[in-house]
Amino acid sequence: MKPTRTAFWRTLCLTLFGLLFAAAPARALSEWDNVQRVVVIGDLHGDYDKFADMLRTAGLIGADGNWSGGETHLVQLGDVPDRGADSRMIMDLLMRLEPQAQRAGGYVHALIGNHEAMNIEGDLRYVSAGEYAAFADRNSARRRDQYYRAVVAELRRHPPASGPPLIDAAFRQNWLASHPLGYVEHRQAWAVSGRYGRWIADHESIIRINDTLFMHGGLGPSFASAERDAMNEAVRAALRGAPLAAFPDILTNEEGPLWYRGLAQNPEASEIGNVLNLLGRHHVSRIVIGHTKAASTVLPRFGGHIVLADIAIPSGYSDPHAFLILENGGAFTVHRGQRLPLAGDTAQATCSYLQQVAALDGGAGPVAALAERSCAPAP
Repeated sequence: MKPTRTAFWRTLCLTLFGLLFAAAPARALSEWDNVQRVVVIGDLHGDYDKFADMLRTAGLIGADGNWSGGETHLVQLGDVPDRGADSRMIMDLLMRLEPQAQRAGGYVHALIGNHEAMNIEGDLRYVSAGEYAAFADRNSARRRDQYYRAVVAELRRHPPASGPPLIDAAFRQNWLASHPLGYVEHRQAWAVSGRYGRWIADHESIIRINDTLFMHGGLGPSFASAERDAMNEAVRAALRGAPLAAFPDILTNEEGPLWYRGLAQNPEASEIGNVLNLLGRHHVSRIVIGHTKAASTVLPRFGGHIVLADIAIPSGYSDPHAFLILENGGAFTVHRGQRLPLAGDTAQATCSYLQQVAALDGGAGPVAALAERSCAPAP
């Protein structure tokens, strides 16, 4: 199969940006016990103000933006970048909070999502104009010109299979339009040797805290027997350009930890076997995931054994800044600043929970519609 034009350009960009230096491997931790309080925040996609507000509401940062959460563990489920303008600000905040939390006896877990992997690998389909602009400075035009000349030289040395393009004024104009100021700096920072690429590749994809497993996407049946540390190492290795033979496509596999949606979307009757296998394999009673927007609040499935923490915000609906707290054996949703017990072990409990959330939304909106469906008598 011939490589696509997109694949060619992505490979070219990676060659020019990401492979000059190999990042040193880091051994991260993947399990913790006896943690009294865990705050879980789902996909952020560049919304810094939302993230900061949730951290303040949870008591994790003070007015100065520094860690005030003591021994709390913060789990951010991945997908910080893309679609929004301020992903760089979110990553800088997470990087600053990590050592502060550890000094206080807490922890910041910045898990790897599919959009982190996409940015490191050069898949930039969802990068917003604001994200590039956040990297621009007074020298960006000069750097972009240097990069343009390097691209042209590389094209002449190694033209694509379809043949060398006509490099004229129109080519340059089109190239500049698709490489805005800040693009070069963005790619340097996201390279595996760069500030953000290196930082992300030092993190985990799947962790266990107490009796709960956390990851971005989920795990499909083909990954049900895989060991957690092996998968984490495979993701890190693949991000560094050296995929492991046991999991050669773990960054893109639709049943892998960055991409699987079955826990959020498949009918419970058909997915329950996989859920039970995962719970037993990892010795947990609950799995918390992001990645798939299923409701406008934190949503339990499978009797509460699966919790969805990626919040859907339909057009025209205000963001409730909803997130999850696991504390002293209980699970709670914070929705519009109000804390509610997360009940989903029975259909009646789920119905009551959704009705309470809907009341915080004024009795209308997508959660109210979901509550109505959930509370309807079985046919």
